[in-house]
Amino acid sequence: MQDWKPVAVPEMTALPRSVFLRTQVLPAGHGFPPHSHGWHQFVYATSGVLAVMVEDNWFCITPQQAIWVPAGTRHTTGALQTAAFRNLYVESRPGLPDDCRVLSVSALLRALIGELQRLGEAAARGEAEEAAYAARIDTLILDQLRRQPRHDFHLPWPRSARLHQMCTALYDDPADRRTLEQWGAALGASARTLTRHFEAELGLPLRAWRRRLRLFRALEWLTAGRPVTAIALDLGYASPSAFTYMFRRETGCPPMQWRLAQAESAGWPAAGP
Repeated sequence: MQDWKPVAVPEMTALPRSVFLRTQVLPAGHGFPPHSHGWHQFVYATSGVLAVMVEDNWFCITPQQAIWVPAGTRHTTGALQTAAFRNLYVESRPGLPDDCRVLSVSALLRALIGELQRLGEAAARGEAEEAAYAARIDTLILDQLRRQPRHDFHLPWPRSARLHQMCTALYDDPADRRTLEQWGAALGASARTLTRHFEAELGLPLRAWRRRLRLFRALEWLTAGRPVTAIALDLGYASPSAFTYMFRRETGCPPMQWRLAQAESAGWPAAGP
């Protein structure tokens, strides 16, 4: 995920307003080079999946998540699959987070950002009534940003080339059942060395990371509207029922119920099983 086809960082020296919205579509495999801003950034995908590197830590986020990047923090963003995303550039205000974090995105905040996007052109033309309304939307967005809970679930990503190669292969094929010994033979390292480096870089054992990867890809594919049976098989489960058991254990509800709830709140495709 580190070899992005570069996309130019938008040139901005100052924010035109306290909350500035920028939308963009990134093709798969494209990303911005490392950079920083003089303002906070709130970024989330409305479709597709983004990978965000913040100070050498990788985070993969799906549309129900967002990354908060504080002002002055070096970061880069790329698309694992073609992704439409929205950036909120936010001036420093009391009560806003001063550390990088993965956040949930409430239905209200999504709606407010969508409304801000709708108003953008009218406000930019200087229409006084619309500009005043947009300013009130800005205030509500700032209130919501202070209230968004941390998201407990994200997928960390390694920095070293060897683990990057392994994790990329597993991301592309989560049904891959190779053991640490087999990975060690392929990568030129012992299983013990891989284990030690993996836990040091990602903060959890490979087995736990693979469970998290499968859930992450399940959320990604459910968001994209893929059939549950296809998801189960592509994740390496023997049957849809085995996948459903895992999904219910991790999220508290079966896959279709989760997708319908997300589609209702965010307008995602509620495809069939």
